[in-house]
Amino acid sequence: MSEVSPALARKIAQTIADEIGAQHSQVESAVGLLDEGATVPFIARYRKEVTGGLDDTQLRDLETRLTYLREMEDRRAAILASIDEQGKLTDELRADIEAADSKSRLEDLYLPYKQKRRTRAQIAREGGLEPLADGLLADPSQVPETFALQFVDADKGVADAKAALDGARAILLERWGEDAALIGELRAWLADCGVIRSKVAEGKEAAGEKFQDYFDHAEPLAKIPSHRLLALFRGRREEFLQLELEPGSDVDAGNAYAEGRIALHAGIQAAGRAADAWLLNACRLAWRAKLQLHLMLDLFAQAREQAEAEAIAVFGDNLKDLLLAAPAGPKAVLGLDPGLRTGVKVAVVDATGKLVATDTIYPHEPRRQWDASLATLKKLCSAHGVQLVAIGNGTASRETDRLAGDLLKLVPELAMQKIVVSEAGASVYSASELAAKEFPDLDVSLRGAVSIARRLQDPLAELVKIEPKAIGVGQYQHDVDQYKLARALDARVEDCVNAVGVHVNTASGALLSRVSGLSSTVAANIVAHRDANGPFKRRRDLLKVPRLGEKTFEQCAGFLRIADGDEPLDASAVHPEAYPVVERIVAATGKPIQALVGDGGFVRSLKARDFVDERFGEPTVRDILAELEKPGRDPRPEFKAAKFADGVEDIKDLREGMILEGVVSNVAAFGAFVDIGVHQDGLVHISALSDRYVKDPREVVKAGDIVRVKVLEVDVARKRIALTRRLDDSPAPRDARQEARDGRHRAGGPRGGGPGHRPGGGRPGSGGGAAKPSAAPANNALAEAFARARRG
Repeated sequence: MSEVSPALARKIAQTIADEIGAQHSQVESAVGLLDEGATVPFIARYRKEVTGGLDDTQLRDLETRLTYLREMEDRRAAILASIDEQGKLTDELRADIEAADSKSRLEDLYLPYKQKRRTRAQIAREGGLEPLADGLLADPSQVPETFALQFVDADKGVADAKAALDGARAILLERWGEDAALIGELRAWLADCGVIRSKVAEGKEAAGEKFQDYFDHAEPLAKIPSHRLLALFRGRREEFLQLELEPGSDVDAGNAYAEGRIALHAGIQAAGRAADAWLLNACRLAWRAKLQLHLMLDLFAQAREQAEAEAIAVFGDNLKDLLLAAPAGPKAVLGLDPGLRTGVKVAVVDATGKLVATDTIYPHEPRRQWDASLATLKKLCSAHGVQLVAIGNGTASRETDRLAGDLLKLVPELAMQKIVVSEAGASVYSASELAAKEFPDLDVSLRGAVSIARRLQDPLAELVKIEPKAIGVGQYQHDVDQYKLARALDARVEDCVNAVGVHVNTASGALLSRVSGLSSTVAANIVAHRDANGPFKRRRDLLKVPRLGEKTFEQCAGFLRIADGDEPLDASAVHPEAYPVVERIVAATGKPIQALVGDGGFVRSLKARDFVDERFGEPTVRDILAELEKPGRDPRPEFKAAKFADGVEDIKDLREGMILEGVVSNVAAFGAFVDIGVHQDGLVHISALSDRYVKDPREVVKAGDIVRVKVLEVDVARKRIALTRRLDDSPAPRDARQEARDGRHRAGGPRGGGPGHRPGGGRPGSGGGAAKPSAAPANNALAEAFARARRG
C-alpha cells in the first residue's frame, strides 16, 4: 500500500487497540515489528516487553485488521482523488468520506460518483427532465401530467408527458438509490429484521434431493448459523435453490416500512395533493426495483463473508488440534494403508522416521491370503523391532485392524500396540512433488503407508508436508474464499510448529520451512548444509547456511533445537540473544549451566526480578527460568489411543444404546464428529456434548480427543449416526421421532446444518451425516437431527 502518514498510522493503531482490548502503544510497537519483517510467533515469544505481552491470538487479529484498515485507507484516498478530479469534492463530502469507518460505508458515499454506463437517469437529465423531478418534489400540489407537458421535447427524446414523467421518476430512483445516508439506514434495518428464504428451483426437486430440507425454509438473517448459511449459498450456486431476503416475517408490512422510510427521507407525504400518489409510487419502485435488490446482494455478501470467517476459524481450530495431537515418539512403526483388491500397503519406519522396509499383502477379498500376510508382517516386525502398528482408517480399515490383532498375538514378545490413525491427506502427500523428492524410487501407493506410520510418531512433523486444506478437518472448506483459507491455515501451521519447536538436525525441509523467518529456499539450504557437513553443533553455525543472515537468524534461532550440541541452551527455547541472562544466573547462583538445566526445585526458588536488565524484563526472564526448569518441553499431550469395540466394524453392526469409545475426527459449529470404527463418523450434536449448556463445541472437545459415546439412532440407508456423550440419554421411540419430524416439516422446515455435506470433506467413503441426538421423547431435537448439518 502507499506510505501512511504518522497521523493515519496513529489512527489505525488506536482503532485496532480498541478492537483487541490493548493499549495504543502496544499496537504501535507490534505494527512496527511486523513492518520490520518480524513474524507473529517471534513477536509473541521473544518481544513481550516491546508489545506489553500481546499473545499470538491478539497478534494474528492485529495483523488481519492492520491489512484491512490499510486497504481501506488506500481505497479512501483513491475515492477522494476520483471525486476531486470530477470537481465534485465538497468540504462536507470530504468530511463524510474521512469519517467512514468501513469499506461498505466508503462505497455508499462513492456510489453517485462512480463511473458507470449511461443510465436512464442520465439520459433523462440530458433531456432536461431534472427540473420536472425537483418541481414535483418541491410542490406536490401540481398535477404531474399537466406539469410534465412543459418538458416535452421531441428533439431531446421526450415524446410526451408520460415519457417525461418516466424520465423524472428514473432520476429520483437513481438519486435515492445512491443516497449514502438512506442506504445506510435501510441496510441496518434490513440486516436486523431481514428473513432469508429459500425455495427449490423449478424442476430440481429430484436432482437437488440433498437440499430438500431447504426447499421451503425461512430464517432471520441476523440469527442464522454460519454452517446453515453456507449450505444455502451452496444450494444456490449449484442451482437447486433460489434465495430471497424478505423485509421481515410480515413481508407486506416490511415493504411498507421501507417505502415509508424513503418517503420520509425525501420529504414526501400522503396529504391528498395532486402529485402525492405519483411520488409515493416512485418511493415504492425505488425500494422494490432498486434498493431492495442492492441491499439483498450487499447483505448476502456481508453475511457470507462473516460465515466464511467463522468456517475458516473452525477449520483453523481443528487443524491446530490435529497438528498438536500427542506424538507416539521415537518408536519403530509398522504402517498399514488398507485396501481390498489392491492389497494392503506396508511400510516400516525406524525410530527416527527413516523408511527401512516396504511390501504389499493381500489378506482380504478377493485373494484372502490371511496367513501369508501374517507371516510377512511377523517377519518385518521381528526384523525391525516394531513397537507400534499404525492402521489407516480408510476402506478395509476394520478388516486390517483384525489382521493387526492377530499379528500382535503372533509376536507377544514385541509387546506391540495397534492404533487406527486418520489417513486424511495421505494420498495427496503420496502424489506430491515433496514425496517424489523424498522417495523418488518408491511407488506412489506405498508412500501413503509411510505417511501413516510417520504421523503416528509425530503428527506435526508429517502433516506439515500436506497442504492444510487437504487434511480435511474444516467446515464447508470448498465454499469459502480459498486465499483467505490458505492464509489462515498457514498461520495456524506456523503457530503450531513454533510452539513445539523443531530439531534442526532431524527436521525435514517441509517442517523447517514453517519455522519463523525461514523460507522454503533457506530451509532447503539448511538441509543441504546438514547433509554436506554433518549435524549442526551450535545454533550460531546456522549463519554459515547460504541466505541465512543475522535478521533471519534472529527470527528462527529460538525455535530451532540442537540436542547433544556444544551449547546446552541450544536444546531449549531460550533465544541466543538472551544467553547473557543465563550467564548472570549462573554467576549469581554458582551453578554451571549443566547443573542448572532441569533442576526444577532450585530454578523455582529463583526470582525473575533479580535478573532483569534494561533489555530483558520480567516476562522474558520468567520464560527463561521456565525453560531452565523443563528445557525443550513439548506442549503436546501424552500419547493415548482409542480402542474400538470388537465386532463393531460396519454401520450395520451398530445398535441403539451401545456405548463405544471413539476419536473426535472433526469439530463443527453444531457439534462434533466421532470415528467409532465403522467407516462412518457419527455426530454428537452440540446439545449432547455435555450435561451443561455448551455455546462452542470446542469448549468440551477437540479433534483427536478420545471420548466415550452412546449410540442414539442409526439410519443405515442414509448413513447417519446420532451419538451422545451423555451416557444416561435414551433413544427416543421411533413413533415419537416420526411424529416430531412431521411436526417440523409442518412448521416450515428444519433448523439444522448443511445438507449432504461433510464439513471439510474427509476421507473417501466417510460421507453422509449425523443426527442431532435427544435425551427423551419430549425433546424433539432428535427429530430435527437428520436435517442438521450433513457430511458428504
